[in-house]
Amino acid sequence: MSAPITEQLPDADAERASGRRKIDWARQHMPILAAIEAEFAADEPLAGERVGMAMHVEAKTAVLGEVLAAGGAEVAITGCNPLSTHDDVSLALDAVDGVTSYARRGVDDEAYYAAIEAVIEHEPTITVDDGMDLIAAIHEDYPDLLEGIVGGCEETTTGVHRLRAMDADGALEYPVFAVNDTPMKRLFDNVHGTGESALSSIAMTTNLSWAGTTVVVAGYGHCGKGVAKKAAGQNAHVIVTEVDPRRALEAHMEGYAVMPMAEAAERGEIFVTTTGNRDVIVGEHFERMPDGAVLANAGHFDVEIDLEALEDLAVDTYEAREGMRAYELADGRRLHVLAEGRLVNLATPVSLGHPIGVMDQSFGVQAVSVRELVEQGDGYAAGVHDVPDALDREVAEIKLEAEGVAIDALTEAQEAYMGSWQHGT
Repeated sequence: MSAPITEQLPDADAERASGRRKIDWARQHMPILAAIEAEFAADEPLAGERVGMAMHVEAKTAVLGEVLAAGGAEVAITGCNPLSTHDDVSLALDAVDGVTSYARRGVDDEAYYAAIEAVIEHEPTITVDDGMDLIAAIHEDYPDLLEGIVGGCEETTTGVHRLRAMDADGALEYPVFAVNDTPMKRLFDNVHGTGESALSSIAMTTNLSWAGTTVVVAGYGHCGKGVAKKAAGQNAHVIVTEVDPRRALEAHMEGYAVMPMAEAAERGEIFVTTTGNRDVIVGEHFERMPDGAVLANAGHFDVEIDLEALEDLAVDTYEAREGMRAYELADGRRLHVLAEGRLVNLATPVSLGHPIGVMDQSFGVQAVSVRELVEQGDGYAAGVHDVPDALDREVAEIKLEAEGVAIDALTEAQEAYMGSWQHGT
C-alpha cells in the first residue's frame, strides 16, 4: 500500500508552499465552490462520511477536496492519471485537516494502483472518480466494502461509458451520478474546457502556431466540438473524422471538412483524438502522415493512438522537446507524440488542465451531488443516474449570481401553460 505523499517527500516544505499558492489562486476564481463551502462549513452535511477520490490532483481539484472536508467528510485522494498530478499541490492538500493525499506524479502502474488501494483502505462511503479506476478496483478487489458505500460520482466521458457498460452487465453495486452528462459539465467543461486547455497545452509544448495549420480532430462529441471550435477560432483549417453519421453531418454543416482518418492522415499537421475509444490512429495512418506531424490525445486513456505500432515503425526515438517524443521512420519522416499519448491538457510538463472558472462549475456539480447522496442516497438504486436537474440549476444560479447576471422567471400563467396539454390552436 502506498504512503501519503508527505511521507514520500518528507523535505518538501518549499513545494508545499508552492502548492498552497496555486490552490489559493484557484480559490479566488471559484465562486461556486466558495458558496457551497460556506454552506458546508455551517451545516456539515457530510459529517461521518469518508470520501474516496481518484482524480487529476491539481489546484482546482484540491479546492473540491477542501470543500468536501469542510462539509465534515474524511477525504482520501489519489490521481487518476500518472502524469496529471502536481506534486506541490498534492503536498499542500495532504496538509489540510481531514484530507490525506496519495497522489504523486510520474509513478509506474504498480505505484499508481497501490495509491488507489491506499484510498480504498480508508473504506470510503462515497467515491468521486475520474475514469472509474477507483470504482472498478473496489468492485473487483474489495467487494466486502460495497455494502457500506452510499454512492459515487463520475467526472468524465470515458468513466461514464465504462459505468454504463458495467451497469448493463448487472455488475454495478451502488448508485453513481454521471456528472459528466449533466449540462453544467458537458456544455462548458467538455466544450470550452477541453477545447481551450488541449490547444493551449499543445501550443506551449510545441511552440507552433494554429493559424493556417491543418488540424485533424478525431471525434465530434462535446470534447471534439470544443477542440474544433477553438482551433477554427485561431484560424486553423479543421478536418473532423467520425464514425457516427449524425455527428459527421453536424460537423459538415458547421463548415468543417469531414473524411475518414485514412484520408485525413495525409493532410493533417496536428492530430487531436477526442473519442474515448481505442485505436483511433493506427499503423496505416502513421504511414500516410507528413514529416513533422504532431499527435495529441484529449481522451481519458492512452489507447487512442497506437503507440506500439508507431514504436514498431520507428527506427529511432528521442525527446524532441520536453513532453514531446519524436519517432523517426525508415523513410526519414518524423512523427511527434505529446505526453506519451496521455491526456494532453493535463499530462504535458506545461499543462494546467481546464480553466479555473470552467472547473468551478463541474466541481460545483460534484459537491452538490455528494451532498445529495448523503441526504437522499436511499432513494437511488444501484446503477448509473443522471444528476437531478434541480442540482444542476442550483450550480448555474450560484454562477450567475457571482457574475452579476440576472434572468427572467416564469410567471404563474407561464408555468401553468407549460404544464398543460389542453391549450391548442
